Amino acid sequence: QVQLVESGGGLVQAGGSLRLSCAASGRTLTSYSMAWFRQAPGKEREFLAGTRYGGGSVYYADYSESVKGRFTIFRDIAKNGVYLQLNSLKPEDTAVYFCAARIATSEYDVWGQGTQVTVSS
Repeated sequence: QVQLVESGGGLVQAGGSLRLSCAASGRTLTSYSMAWFRQAPGKEREFLAGTRYGGGSVYYADYSESVKGRFTIFRDIAKNGVYLQLNSLKPEDTAVYFCAARIATSEYDVWGQGTQVTVSS
């Protein structure tokens, strides 16, 4: 079973940037679909971006409308990690950000512990 650990969160001013990292252990992520979610206080967990495994070395990127054009998801196969670049941050982006994985399932069933992102106005 793969284990995921997120890092890179912190406090940033509106308009700033952060890069979140998701480090995997236990398995290589090559055949996994990966995604980033977030959850703000009092709100449901929200899908942000995913990199779906399409077979071979093919991956498809998906984004929610709320972050398209501002956030970018990418993999580093050599480092067995997945990253989320957050640009043009807004106070409403404040949340705990989670990395998730799935393989041969329709639902993401492996989760990291989350990393806090706080955007000040």
